[in-house]
Order: sequence, then structure tokens, then C-alpha cells
Amino acid sequence: MITIKEVTSKKDLKQFVLFPFELYKGSKYWVPPIIKDELETFDQSKNPAFENADVWFYLAYKQNKIVGRIAVIVNWHEIKSQKINKVRFGWFDFIDDQAVSKALLDEVFKKGREKNLEFIEGPMGFSNLDKVGVLVEGFEHISSMITWYNHAYYKGHLESFGFSVEKEYIESEFSFSNVKNSAVFNRADQLIREKYKLRAITFSTTKEILPYIDEMFDLFNESYASLSSFVAVTEKQKAYFKKKYIGLINPEYIKYVIDENNQLVAFSIVMPSFSEVLQEVKGRLFPFGFLKLLKAKKNSKTVMFYLIGIHPSYQNKGVTAIIFKEYFETFQKNGVENCIRTPELVDNLAIQNLWKNFDPKIYARRRTYRKNL
Repeated sequence: MITIKEVTSKKDLKQFVLFPFELYKGSKYWVPPIIKDELETFDQSKNPAFENADVWFYLAYKQNKIVGRIAVIVNWHEIKSQKINKVRFGWFDFIDDQAVSKALLDEVFKKGREKNLEFIEGPMGFSNLDKVGVLVEGFEHISSMITWYNHAYYKGHLESFGFSVEKEYIESEFSFSNVKNSAVFNRADQLIREKYKLRAITFSTTKEILPYIDEMFDLFNESYASLSSFVAVTEKQKAYFKKKYIGLINPEYIKYVIDENNQLVAFSIVMPSFSEVLQEVKGRLFPFGFLKLLKAKKNSKTVMFYLIGIHPSYQNKGVTAIIFKEYFETFQKNGVENCIRTPELVDNLAIQNLWKNFDPKIYARRRTYRKNL
């Protein structure tokens, strides 16, 4: 018999966070979260996502042992601004037992109907900057700190319950050796700079970046506004993400492009890969995890293109040539060998077109699933 228990205490919440550590114990591909950060993500007093969302956490028990978990999310900002009447679910993990997965999903149905919503979609987080999608291809590749890894049976469970594919994402990678001839970037870079009177800003310290962060998020909101289900980042979320991520990013890997009036027209954020380090420290910052993360921040030979944003008036004008030229020089100096692209919507052809000259190879696919209530 499966028993579902709502998380109501700090002890329960820690069990919620730690359950995947048991489920994926010994996996070569699952990457644990930083436990402290994950607990703060679920802390209503610290994560501003809770200001616009109702969230419930549930654990599934079988013979007094935790065998599954799920978060049920009603993002009222999304519902009111986009008229998308859905209930989200995320952080969905379970043993290979359909009685367990069904019991957890039943809680999503209950909340959706209780709130008079129309359909379910997941797995997804609170906002567009959270993890998204169930992995359906690429199980033999190591995950990252900004994606969920899951067992291959997850897809079958969802489809057996009548869920259909709502969105599909691809993840790809390319070797830096594919772009070691910089001549094409140098020519395009110079032409675009001169034509539109643009220049690049690069950074060497985190302190230098901070004055530009809010402007970058504003540009992010403008750049992605046309994508399906996009929900703009709020002022409080800007501060939250700044605090959460800025310390993990090598300042050399943030690139800005500004116009003659010093207005930001493009940006890109690349993150070092922390996957192997997080596996090594098992999600714990102390006693030595923090130092190992700092070392990877400076020395990782694999990097992830986390975000890239271009003002709508500058899209399709070759501005990325400036960004790529700057990265070419930084990566060459730092000995970067492999570049990963984080999940991108299959229908986001504009972003995919940016990478056509790098010969990227798709190595993973993930999906969100939906079902009407």
C-alpha cells in the first residue's frame, strides 16, 4: 500500500531533498544538487517564487520507506498574465512502481481541480530559470547542475497514464577544436562592431559585473518574451538569482555588448561544469566542497552556455559574432575543450541557428508532458 504524506516540517523537507541521493546511489550520470541551495530553493522566506505561486511538496511511502516525491506548483503570475490555466509538477522522482507514480500524480490532479485549472504540465520548476523536462534520450551522459537526470522508466510511467508531449528540448555539445580557426569571427566581429557602433564589455572580477545584472535581466525578459509560456523575471527574482548564481560564475565567462549610448543590446553567460565535483562532494559544501567548486570555477575544461539574450531590434544582425569572438579568446586562454548547450526548445530555431557553424551534436532530449484535468 502506498501512503502519501505532505511535507510540513524541516525534517520532511530535508528527506524530500535527500530522496534522490538514495534513488540514484551509484549512478555515474546523476549529479546531486548542492543540498544547502536546494533547501533554500524550497524555503518560502528566501525564494521569491513563492510570492506568485502556491507550492505543495509530497512524499510517497511504501512499507514505511520513502519511495517517491513530487512538488505541485500553481504559478499565479503565469495564470493571470498569460491566461494559461495549468498546474505544474516538478522534482518528480520515484521507484519503478506505477502505484507510486500514480499516487503522486493524483495529488497534482487534486490541486488542479481544487483551483479550477484546466491541465497539468511537468516536470518543470517555479519559473523559466528552473530545471525543466523529463529525460527521454541521453541516459548515458552525465547530467549537469541545471538539469534533472532521471531513470529511463519515467517516460513510460507518464505515457501509460495518458500524458502527451507538450514541449521538447534538446541538449547538444561541440568541441572547442571545431572553432579553433578564429578568422571568420574576427572578420564578422569587426564588420558588426563598425556597422552598428557596438562594443564588447568583459569582466575580470565579480564586483565589476554587479552594476549590470538588473539591466541584463531586463534584456533577458525582452529577448525571450515571444517564446511559449515565458514568464518574465520579477524584481525580487532578479535579486534572488543574482545571489544564488553569481558566485558560481567565472566573471570572464560573462560577455556584454553595448551600443553607442551604452545601452545593453546582447549578453551571454557561460558556466563552468561542476558535474564531476558535485558527484565527488555529494552535494555538500563543507568541509571541502566549497573549495573544490571554486577550483572548478576557474579550471573546468568543460563549459555550459547557460543564457544568451539579444535585444529584439538586434536579432538576426550578427551580433553574436562579437560574443563568440570574445569567448574564442577567453576559452583559448583558459584551455577550454568542450562546450555544452543547456536545454533549448526544439521550436526555438533562432537560438539553434546561432550554433550552426560549430557543428553541434545533440546528445540528449527531454520533454514536458501534459494532461487535461
